[in-house]
Amino acid sequence: MPVTTLPFGTAPDGRPAHLYLLSNGRGMVVGATDLGACLVSCRVPDREGRLPDVLLGYDSATGYADNLMAFGGTIGRVANRIGGASFELGGTTYELSANLAGSCLHGGREMWFQRRWEASVGDSSVTFSLLSPDGDQGFPGDLDVRVTYALAGDGCLALRYRAVPSAPTLVNLCCHAYWNLNGHAAGDVCGHSLQVAASRYTVTDKDLVPTGELASVEGTPLDLRRPRRIGDCLAEVPGGLDHNFALDARCGAGPSCSEPDAADDARPRLAATLVGDRSHIRLRVLTTAPGLQVFTAGGLSEPHGKDGAHYDPSAGVALETQLFPDAIHHPSFPAATDPVFGPERPFEGETLLCFDVAEG
Repeated sequence: MPVTTLPFGTAPDGRPAHLYLLSNGRGMVVGATDLGACLVSCRVPDREGRLPDVLLGYDSATGYADNLMAFGGTIGRVANRIGGASFELGGTTYELSANLAGSCLHGGREMWFQRRWEASVGDSSVTFSLLSPDGDQGFPGDLDVRVTYALAGDGCLALRYRAVPSAPTLVNLCCHAYWNLNGHAAGDVCGHSLQVAASRYTVTDKDLVPTGELASVEGTPLDLRRPRRIGDCLAEVPGGLDHNFALDARCGAGPSCSEPDAADDARPRLAATLVGDRSHIRLRVLTTAPGLQVFTAGGLSEPHGKDGAHYDPSAGVALETQLFPDAIHHPSFPAATDPVFGPERPFEGETLLCFDVAEG
């Protein structure tokens, strides 16, 4: 289906921002903007045939120019935390901005999701590109980045990432969308059920920086191997969920993640399933990434959401497919989580967000 391009206000650099609407011809419509390469909206059919927008966000570029909660944003150069806001690579220590409890979070200063990207429209897809120069955010090497959103007729939205460095550097890209499958303004997601295909998680310190330990979810509130009501999890986890899960499809019970050595092995595999308790909309997340950060936004308070909505704590849940946080400091982590990329090893990844209506 053709892509519709609409004005979306003005980016911080003074250039016009645009909204790109992708439709699959079956009622599903996805909106994305060149400001931050952000996902803005996602309308999908519910059990009654209605089309709720299930993505938290803003009405125009004005909101995305600040976007402190990273609604729908493309995160880079490195998603999640880098402990101590520094790292050593090739004998050189690189200093980053410490923007959260002494760590560098989501790349630190001048975050990518607040910048204007270049857009290229295809058939039912839009690709956003950004050139991150050497020294950007404190990281070495130029980085040529492409993020593609492609919508298929089967209700799957594909997110495809490719980032080519000019020199060895760190890369870990993800989408920071918040989902409420009852509708973005429908209240909290406590009644949603969530299932995550992970037997282990990365243990963290009090500032949510990994210690290097991979622990079993068995007997913990993080055991989501079977569907569980999010509200029940939150009752057992002070502050809510903000945890990285080691996905079984890539990081099984053995000591290391699987290393794709065939085309079939490199395809996205099921990471999580989220179901809205009132809409019965089901979201299945499939990915090539080894990790999934589940974030229930316990500190969320946004009075200026879309359509005048006020987003309170746990108004949405983010399911961030990515490499493990702080992996540069933990060589014991599985090899597939290595965040060092270079000209001969570009960063590539794919995540599928597949929507339908759950039975029952």
